[in-house]
Amino acid sequence: MSGAMQLLSLGVIMALIMALGWDWQRRRRNAGIVDVLWAAGLGVAAVLMAVTGTGAVLPRALLALLGGIWSWRLAAHLWHRVNREAEDGRYRHLRAHWQGSQAKFFLFFQAQALLVLVFALPFMAVAANPVGSMTAWTAGGVLLWLASVALESLADRQLAAFRADPARRGKTCRSGLWRYSRHPNYFFEWLHWFSYVALAVGSPIGWLAWSGPLMMYVFLRWISGVPYTEAQALRTRGDDYRAYQQSTPMLFPWPPRSDASRRSS
Repeated sequence: MSGAMQLLSLGVIMALIMALGWDWQRRRRNAGIVDVLWAAGLGVAAVLMAVTGTGAVLPRALLALLGGIWSWRLAAHLWHRVNREAEDGRYRHLRAHWQGSQAKFFLFFQAQALLVLVFALPFMAVAANPVGSMTAWTAGGVLLWLASVALESLADRQLAAFRADPARRGKTCRSGLWRYSRHPNYFFEWLHWFSYVALAVGSPIGWLAWSGPLMMYVFLRWISGVPYTEAQALRTRGDDYRAYQQSTPMLFPWPPRSDASRRSS
């Protein structure tokens, strides 16, 4: 199947999935389902590209396996929160800002469907890779995937454990990986996309794989990740989060400023 047909097929599937998700949030007033469907949609994209790609069996099999597992873990983690908690503050803010307009929410959900197509480009590059043997790039990509997904999962578990304690309500998690980055889950999510760059080495369209880490960094850093998350944290945690911002790196893990100052003194 050509790349254009792959994207067209994926676009139709995702438009339908997001339409169903929009109806779900309309009935339950919880737009957090869009994050679950976006994560799950990327798993659909990875498997679709692997099945319909023209490359060798090994990169396509790894793509389906790694992309599918990553997607399933992230979607399951997000669903756990959506299913058990009230609507995320970011979406409550949007709901108030849009005065509950379901037309705007529908367009928002369909925009996420389009984003799945953008982030499917690295998968397309891997699925077109004709290199069928295990190379150093292949091994490196798998190892990077294992490390980054494991650490992203750890960061998610640490934050979930912190949030589960009622005594910590209104406070900021500063333990584990969250001591070294305000968004370690975002950092390792971004890092994981480089694994597809490595798996695409040898592909005639391997350059497309770079769109994954580049686009993910732009979205996390300036559009939908850090800005929205930190704005909500400031609304709910105020001075405690401002102090956290002053002491802890935003994305790239590094010892907090208080630790660094103690070592230098």
